[in-house]
Amino acid sequence: MEIPEIKREVERLANILGKAEDCLDQGELTARIQELDKIIAQANFWTNPAPAYQILQEIEYLIFYRQEKYRRWCAILEDIKAALELLQSSNDQQLFQETQLNLKHLQEELEIAEIQQLLSHPDDQMGALVTITAGVSGADAQSWADVLMRLYFNWGKNHNYQVHLVEIVDGDGGGINYATWEIIGRYVYGFLKSETGTHQLQRISPFNANGTLQTSLARVEVITIWDESINLEIPEKDLEISKWRWHGENVNRPETWVKVFHIPTGITIFCDQERSQMQNQEQALAILKSKLWALMHAQGVQNVGEIQSSRIKSLSNELIREYILHPYTRIKDLRTNVETTSVTEVLNGNIDLFIKAYLQQQHQNQE
Repeated sequence: MEIPEIKREVERLANILGKAEDCLDQGELTARIQELDKIIAQANFWTNPAPAYQILQEIEYLIFYRQEKYRRWCAILEDIKAALELLQSSNDQQLFQETQLNLKHLQEELEIAEIQQLLSHPDDQMGALVTITAGVSGADAQSWADVLMRLYFNWGKNHNYQVHLVEIVDGDGGGINYATWEIIGRYVYGFLKSETGTHQLQRISPFNANGTLQTSLARVEVITIWDESINLEIPEKDLEISKWRWHGENVNRPETWVKVFHIPTGITIFCDQERSQMQNQEQALAILKSKLWALMHAQGVQNVGEIQSSRIKSLSNELIREYILHPYTRIKDLRTNVETTSVTEVLNGNIDLFIKAYLQQQHQNQE
C-alpha cells in the first residue's frame, strides 16, 4: 500500500471512529457504571456467581472496551497521521513499515467494532455452543466436518475467546461424526449465529483412488450457552443417563464418558472431555439445557414441558455456503453472495467478511 492509499484508508477509519464517538454517551456510561458499583457493594453480591460474573464483564466492557479502547484507537490514528507527515519529506523505510503495521492492526480492530455495532439483541452478547455434524457421504463428510471443527476453533482463538471442546464422536475414516465447541466471550453468539446452516465442500476426494470430484456436506448449529441464572428444570423421568461402568480393581484408565438422552425431544448429548464422570454429566446437562432453551425460544413457549417434538426443525438444514477447491478455488455465501478466493485464510478461521455481510443484510432487512 502506497502513501496516497494509506491516506485514503486513514480518512475512512477516521469516519468510523467518528461514528463510534457518537455512540459514546459519557453521561450514560458513567451512570451505568455507578449503578453497577452499587450492586457489587451489596453483601449478597456473590450469592449467585453466574449473574455476578456477568456484571463484572459488563463493567470491564464499559470501562475498557467502550472508553479505553476508543481512546487508544484515536491515539493510533493520530500516530499514523503524524508518521505520514514525516514520510512526505523522508524515505524512512522502518517508519513506513511500522505505519503499515499500525494501520493493519487498527483496520482489524475497527472491523470487529463495526460488526459489534450491528448486534443489538441481548442474546448477541452471550457465548455460544457450536456443533458440527457430518453429512452422509462417509469418510469425505467426516473429514469435511473435521475441517470445519478446526475452522471455528481457529476463529475463536484468533478473537482471543476461550475455546473448549465439550463433546466429540470420531468418524470411521479419520474425521468426526459430531463435535461441539464451547466458545466463551462477549458477542460470540452475535458473531457466529450467521454460521448456522449446511456447509458444502467440493473437491477431489482424498479417499478415492480414482481422483473423482466429491461433494460433501456438514451441518453447523450455533446456540447461546444456557444462562445459569435462569431456572430451567428438567424432570428426571424425561432423562436417560448412561455411564461407563468398570468392574474389578485392575483398571488403569477408567472411562469417564456420560451420555444424556432427553426422551421427549430425542436430543442426545455425549461428553467425554472432562476428567470425571461427574464433570462430564454436568457438562452434558448444561448443553442439553442450552439446546432446550433454544427450542423454547424458537417455539415461543415458557417451559420445557411445552416443547412440541413434532415442531422441532433444524435451521442447520439450509444450504448457506459453498467451498469449492476444484476445478477452481472459491468460497461463496449463498445468502449474501459475498465470495472470496482466499480459501486457505477462510479455512484457517478468517470468516469475518461473511459474518459482517450477513449481519449487514439482516440489519437492512429490519429497517
